Amino acid sequence: MGPASDLFLERLKRLHPKVIDLVLDRTLALLEDFGRPQDQLPPVVHVAGTNGKGSTLAYLRAMTEASGRKTHVYISPHLVRFSERITLAGKEISEAALAALLEECEEVNRGRPITFFEITTVAAFLAFSRTPADLLLLETGLGGRYDATNVVKKPALTLISSISLDHQAYLGDSIAAIAGEKAGIIKPGVPCLTVQQAPEAMAVLRDQAGQLGAPLFIEGEHWQVAAGPAGLHFTMGDKSWDLPPPALPGRHQWQNAGLAMAAAQMLPFKLPLQEGLRRARWPARLQRLTHGPLPALLPAGWELWLDGGHNPGAGQALAQHVASQWRDKPLDLLVGMLNTKDSQGFVDPIAPYARGGAAVAIPGEANSLSAEEMSQKASAAGLSLPAAESLEQAIKSLVRQPQPGRLLICGSLYLAGTVLAENN
Repeated sequence: MGPASDLFLERLKRLHPKVIDLVLDRTLALLEDFGRPQDQLPPVVHVAGTNGKGSTLAYLRAMTEASGRKTHVYISPHLVRFSERITLAGKEISEAALAALLEECEEVNRGRPITFFEITTVAAFLAFSRTPADLLLLETGLGGRYDATNVVKKPALTLISSISLDHQAYLGDSIAAIAGEKAGIIKPGVPCLTVQQAPEAMAVLRDQAGQLGAPLFIEGEHWQVAAGPAGLHFTMGDKSWDLPPPALPGRHQWQNAGLAMAAAQMLPFKLPLQEGLRRARWPARLQRLTHGPLPALLPAGWELWLDGGHNPGAGQALAQHVASQWRDKPLDLLVGMLNTKDSQGFVDPIAPYARGGAAVAIPGEANSLSAEEMSQKASAAGLSLPAAESLEQAIKSLVRQPQPGRLLICGSLYLAGTVLAENN
């Protein structure tokens, strides 16, 4: 972003001593001062979950825009620019509009304690309430129950994507506890759709939906996604579709696409499923890098891929993709992770499928594991990832191997953002 919004963003980070403080009071108080913009929005689809939230919204956005309608989108975190978090009627918010919103929020907040995510979420709601659109796709930042996005009283739908262990320090150290936080977005009488979850998570979601009288629709019970003649076969109720496979690679994306297609059937307007699957874009989710300084280091026959997954569920999804789709070439991993993540849980599932690779620190990130620490975590999983000074050095070393392979940079959205910023 430009200097104006950067200045406000840095100042807003100092309004609360904690980066994360899960209560809704501060968000609601500031929204009240603005006349409750969260009540002046187009129909809202609110999504929570550990993995797959953004991909699910990417499919829904592509479907909505293929129908000629306008979407607002709110996501977090961003990869390169903060403005990626706020899409207004199909276009990323401008630098000038973002700077003006942040200044307005800072003035109205009058220095009261509020976290960075809370005040920037209020800015997003302001923007969404002032610009016409047909649909708002709203992604939770952390958890659900006390997430700053959880202030919309009557969304059109709530969606729960795949739940696994992550952010245990804030959400609890069991699947059931984390599911309880995600289930906090379920609203009385509002349909909730969920992918198939672990039994302990599903029990929590059924209980919460039952208590609130929210109709619950479940993958495998109310809709199915399976292999079909064109790629993917989707069934819901008495209707079925033969569709191409999703544009986003990975068999786990079938589940995310299925959740989006099921949600599309429950919105008050008809959406083109095939166009949505074909047009969906979501950076750093099994994204192949073909241009820029890093791919330029590759000899013929090598490939470079990027994925921002960073928890055990993401590690399992990557492992499944490699096992089913990527056995034609050796796989080398370039891994960097935050010290707040379950690095062992991420590396363990994919380690058996990797030839080797390298461990790196995330540039400019104070909470990054050092390359040496990441290397030790990989060793515990039976995988040799020697510490490297940088991605560039690691790639130069790995491509000296006689058999060309596939290099996968993974382990962190922060690392993915650095790669995308420096590799354009």
